[in-house]
Amino acid sequence: MGQKVSRTDFEWVYTEEPHASRRKLMLEKYPQIKKLFGYDPMFKYVAGGMVLMQMIMLFVMQDRSWTTILLAAYCFGGVINHSLMLAVHEISHNLAFGHARPMANRMFGFFCNLPIGLPFSISFKKYHLEHHRYQGDEVADTDIPTYLEAKLFCTTFGKFIWVVLQPFFYIFRPIVLAFDAIVVYFFGWRVMAYLVLGSVLAMGLHPVAGHFISEHYMFAKGFETYSYYGPLNWITFNVGYHNEHHDFPAIPGSRLPEVRKIAPEFYDNMPQHSSWVKVLYDFVTDPAVGPYARIKRKARGLDS
Repeated sequence: MGQKVSRTDFEWVYTEEPHASRRKLMLEKYPQIKKLFGYDPMFKYVAGGMVLMQMIMLFVMQDRSWTTILLAAYCFGGVINHSLMLAVHEISHNLAFGHARPMANRMFGFFCNLPIGLPFSISFKKYHLEHHRYQGDEVADTDIPTYLEAKLFCTTFGKFIWVVLQPFFYIFRPIVLAFDAIVVYFFGWRVMAYLVLGSVLAMGLHPVAGHFISEHYMFAKGFETYSYYGPLNWITFNVGYHNEHHDFPAIPGSRLPEVRKIAPEFYDNMPQHSSWVKVLYDFVTDPAVGPYARIKRKARGLDS
């Protein structure tokens, strides 16, 4: 089963989450950051192009062998679908069409969710915005593993299985299931497998899935959010700029590198990750890191 993790509980703190206070300091020193707020007009074309690519792949993957489907799903389709999941992440902050057009953002979220095969866009928005507002809250922040997860997956082998099973924590909703039924009817189960297996594989033991763990698992004591500035940001809407994103969730991913350029002293000396593959390896093999390696705060109530 491998080495057991050394932690037996989460890291409990009694301070407020750090992003709101850092945001205030940064805006006082660099008010020009406010010019970066707002949606990215090019985003909808990039994300829409990814959806179109997967629609073309429905025809390409028809009648292919299962070996080809698996390889294409892991190496290509899964990467596109994972990028679309992060497009849904951008959309959850209304960064596709702006805050003035919530319905347009909502419908575009449905559209980007279609090729993923695992419906989650509406549920994700609700829980993700609570994660931003109540980071570390023992009740409201559902991004934190449960005690059951932490106890079950507490060995090297257990953590490996936990990484593989991450996709199955997402919630199904009917609109995408209807699209799935259409795909099966017109293109067959193999093409449906290409879409769904790609999503599942790329959310588990896959380089781009390293961001799930890199973002908030405590690799350095006392630090609860980490950025990654490597090349995989090019295909993940800069989700690696995660400290910057939590500091300024109203700034689209395409402009987050500008935040770091404007205020490097706020980020350059913070612990950061250089490789999402290394993050996955360290999470599985390091007994000091596991599902318990998260900072938690006592619940303060959703209305406080």
